[in-house]
Amino acid sequence: MFIGSIVFDMYIPHATSLKEKRMVVRSMKEKLKAKFNVSVSEVGNQDLWQSAQVAVVMVAPDQKQVEKVMQNIINFVEINFPEVHINIYKEIY
Repeated sequence: MFIGSIVFDMYIPHATSLKEKRMVVRSMKEKLKAKFNVSVSEVGNQDLWQSAQVAVVMVAPDQKQVEKVMQNIINFVEINFPEVHINIYKEIY
């Protein structure tokens, strides 16, 4: 069994309030859950209105499958949220 985790450290330049930031974060979380059937949570910077940290975690029986899904998630986020500046950290256990 392999566990893959991705942390998206995001800067949302167009957000001028916590409400606008949360709209972006909520949209990302819902789309990732629906498309990839993974666990997603906002894990940091919850009170900052232009920064967010979103973690994605998945479990699979082999490492290749985890790597493939992780790369698909990263590609999806980069394509669907181009206005957000993102640093990506990923690990496989």
